This record gives sequence, C-alpha cells and structure tokens, in this order.
Amino acid sequence: MVRENLEEVNNRILAACRRAGRNPQEVTLVAVSKTKPAAMITEAYTAGIRDFGENKVQELCEKQKALPDDIRWHMIGHLQRNKVKQVIGKAVLIHSVDSVRLAEQIEEEAAKRNLNVDILLEVNVAEEESKFGFKLDETERAIREIARFPHVRIKGLMTIAPFVENSEENRPIFKKLKKFYVDMQCKNIDNVNMIMLSMGMTGDYEIAIEEGATLVRVGTGIFGTRYYKNT
Repeated sequence: MVRENLEEVNNRILAACRRAGRNPQEVTLVAVSKTKPAAMITEAYTAGIRDFGENKVQELCEKQKALPDDIRWHMIGHLQRNKVKQVIGKAVLIHSVDSVRLAEQIEEEAAKRNLNVDILLEVNVAEEESKFGFKLDETERAIREIARFPHVRIKGLMTIAPFVENSEENRPIFKKLKKFYVDMQCKNIDNVNMIMLSMGMTGDYEIAIEEGATLVRVGTGIFGTRYYKNT
C-alpha cells in the first residue's frame, strides 16, 4: 500500500510542478511518519524516500536509532524548549521554530556541542488561535533577532495552513507566505539563507507546490490514517 500511495503522491507532485512550470527537483517530499511503525517506514525507505518527518521528539529519537543511518529526520511538530537537547544532532532540519526563546535554547545547546543547527521559522499566516507560530507582521523582527545567533542557521519558513474541505481556499495563505519569503530573500540578512519554504500537507500539497513550496509534508497520503499504539 505504501509503495502505491507514494507513486500516486509523486505523480501528483510532478503534475503540480508541470502546471507551475517548476523543476520537480526543487521540491522535497517529507514523508510524515508520526505514529507509524518501523515496518511502514521501511517500506517507504525501500521505495526511495529518505526524508521523514516526526511530530514528537521521543518518537524521532527512537526511530533514528532503529532505522537506517542515511534517513534525514525532520522535526515538524511543536518543540518544547526542554526537549531541544534531545533533538539537536538528530534532526537535519527543525521546521517548527515558533519563538525567539526557542531559538535561544537551540543556540545554547548547539553552542555546547559546537554544532550548527538548520531551522525554519513557523509562521501562523492565518493567525489561527489553535496553531503555533509567528504572526506574519512579527516575523521579520524575529528573523533579525535569531540571525544574531552564531550556531542557528535560518534556512527558510514553514506554515501549517487551515484544515479546509477545498484546498483552493488555502491558496491565498501560500501566496502570502511566498511573497514574504521572496521579500526576505531580497533583504540579504546576514546568517539567513532563505532557500526552503515548507508548506502543504496531504490535503493541499499540490496547491502549495503551485505557489512555491520547496518542502511538502505528506503523511496520510502515503501511510493512510494514523496508527496509535494505544488503540
């Protein structure tokens, strides 16, 4: 099932790139493997996927130890400051930096280990109360503050768009973040390399690609509905 689903997702990515006149190599598929057992992740790995996203630090750490070394683990869920030291050095990219205080904690832990940590700033474009992230009008100031941290490297932006029945409703969200992303690229802020735009999930990744996403986070579309150990 996973292999067939992956083929479908990849075909949809290719089609979205064609519609937008984009090179498919510009888009990285992050398979969201939260709650999924190792067997399903291995099936996706065997089919060629190397980028996997996890929401919880403990789950990421357990899977990172148990699964092949060349997997690139992405931390995509809300990250608490007291969990930062566990994920440093294990995740290739933290998508969900939603406060300057969290970035400070990442800087502190990275400095102790003399590591550089790649991050994305999470932007709550729709300003949903249920979601984390900077408001759009706060983001540039946050970027400039975080850019001063020598062990933290801002690589771009991430957003989680609202859950909608019709994915077209999220197009303005993606457009707005892409415009801001381009504006930030033009400002050439030191220690900021705006090359990644993480937006789009199972319900709307095709629209996100059409609007400029370089990373899409797809879970249900690959693995099916979530699997919980307790149920």
